[in-house]
Amino acid sequence: MKTKAMFLKSVAEAIGNTPMVELSRLTKGLDGRILAKLEYLNPGFSKKDRIALEMVENAENSGELKPGQTVVELTSGNTGTGLAIVCGVKGYPFVAVMSKGNSVERARMMAALGAEVVLVDQLPESTPGQVSGGDLAMVEETAQWIVRERGAFRADQFNLWSNVSAHYHTGREIVEQAGGDVDAFCDFAGTGGSFVGISHVLKEQNPNVKCYLVEPAEAAVLAGEKASNPNHRIQGGGYSMPELKFVDKNSCDGFLKMSDNEAIATARLLAEKEGLFAGFSSGANVAAAMRLLKGECKGKTVVVLLCDSGLKYLSTDLWREL
Repeated sequence: MKTKAMFLKSVAEAIGNTPMVELSRLTKGLDGRILAKLEYLNPGFSKKDRIALEMVENAENSGELKPGQTVVELTSGNTGTGLAIVCGVKGYPFVAVMSKGNSVERARMMAALGAEVVLVDQLPESTPGQVSGGDLAMVEETAQWIVRERGAFRADQFNLWSNVSAHYHTGREIVEQAGGDVDAFCDFAGTGGSFVGISHVLKEQNPNVKCYLVEPAEAAVLAGEKASNPNHRIQGGGYSMPELKFVDKNSCDGFLKMSDNEAIATARLLAEKEGLFAGFSSGANVAAAMRLLKGECKGKTVVVLLCDSGLKYLSTDLWREL
């Protein structure tokens, strides 16, 4: 007798519905708990798979993206990986434009997934492996030029609302998985899309939920401080951009500043104690959540994202010193 088929029609259908894990070993001795959403278990090993799928499908539905048209986006590697996957299965050529300051693993992964990868030199004063806002501006210029030259669709993660709406789904998953028991959420600021989308859903479900933006300690410009070191080591965000289109700072309940060393040490503890092999920003998120449990969220439940996989940073000082 035949049974109901359970396979997916493409890997794009495997995006989302990631599990959530309580970090009970890392929080031993603290009053409260941290629930970590394992976004690195998406097919492209990051939360950005969600926005890649949303941007492409929304553009298809609106007619902005035509069959066979080239898709272009600047990326630190994660959005580009998601777009490489989605464009590959849907039949669109994809060009990823990335700073040479990002880890080489991500460039190689995008190329393996069929993307054309354009690497942009860093500014002379920039530190290799540490992407500043100035470096990102140079990547943006290159991306705009390629869009014009090829008549491409720009999957603009800093400006398309699809970035935010994709994370409404993430927020709904969090509410369901936590049984509605969420007191606080903290998220490292890249584009701000995941913070805004998830915060919207959490506060809709419970207006008393506190939502915090996490920034590098030396580049906390969203908190109103001057960047003393835009070349911090936490890849994937903290670009010293004082404004993010999606983020209304008045709706943010606070800002948490994390040092490079705190983010790195916590990412290593996640791997050692919890078996969760994640990247820099995941370490920053968990370090921020632990600080909350020691202070204003004592006895509460704090939710974080483990944004991407530690496999994307094997060549960096996140792991190579071990």
